[in-house]
Amino acid sequence: MKTIRIGTRTSPLAMWQANAVKDALLSKGYRALCIGIESSGDLDLKTPLYAMGIAGVFTKELDTALLNDKIDIAVHSLKDVPTLLASGLSLSAVLPRGSFEDVIVTKYAVDFIEKGLTIASSSIRRKSQWLERFPTHQIVPVRGNIQTRLNKLNDQKELSGMIFAKAGLERLGLLNENTTTLDWMLPAPAQGIIGVFCRSNDTTIQDICQKINHYQTFVAALIEREFMYTLQGGCSVPVSCLTRFEDNNILIEGAIHSIDGTKSYRSKKRLTNDQIIGAGASFANDMLAIPGATLLMEEIRKK
Repeated sequence: MKTIRIGTRTSPLAMWQANAVKDALLSKGYRALCIGIESSGDLDLKTPLYAMGIAGVFTKELDTALLNDKIDIAVHSLKDVPTLLASGLSLSAVLPRGSFEDVIVTKYAVDFIEKGLTIASSSIRRKSQWLERFPTHQIVPVRGNIQTRLNKLNDQKELSGMIFAKAGLERLGLLNENTTTLDWMLPAPAQGIIGVFCRSNDTTIQDICQKINHYQTFVAALIEREFMYTLQGGCSVPVSCLTRFEDNNILIEGAIHSIDGTKSYRSKKRLTNDQIIGAGASFANDMLAIPGATLLMEEIRKK
């Protein structure tokens, strides 16, 4: 039996996620090993993500290794993966979704109603939603893996807090009493989902991946990524989307924010299971039909 080569970034979180995929494969009787590959997003820790031409900044080295048959599958945080994949690659499986929420980590008890606080985040989606609620605060960029960012929070006196994806902190056992879940902040499309990618023509690996695929999470991922693709959004655009399953219904919630948080458009839509196909695109077009939403997206893209 062939050993399945799992490509991953080398950060502790990326390795945790790759090992989760490895364990899932082992549980199905397959052999697998993890191969760490540095990404350009990990090597440049100074430039804000939105200034790096974000599409593919965390994925292109793994894409290249996959297309060159140096690995059999690539594992990513799905929220970091461009909606338009490299030619010849496909999303083959996802693991069950982890926490989708964002959290803020502080060094001490903070009353966020206080004016003029400085909060760290390189996500303009988080920045825009935070400024919508706390317009007097300042948002500053921060780069690095989770532990590096936590160290910066502790070392930089001017910082009152730093925003993270809850799933990452949970997976590394770093949630503590200084962590507050931002249940009002709508997440990035596919946040909390681990994606497994392989070559589109590798039917053997495709079939193996199907055995570890979590169908409900896969449906949510497709809807949310289709929503973002239709809006022509990416990691550098403040677009949010979340799909939840309630009995026999699917509830989609989406939002578009201006970068400074002064404008926002939100919508919800309830579907049945037989309305899944094209649901993300349909919901995005509903959003764009709201007066002012299309104009806001055009303004964001120009910036």
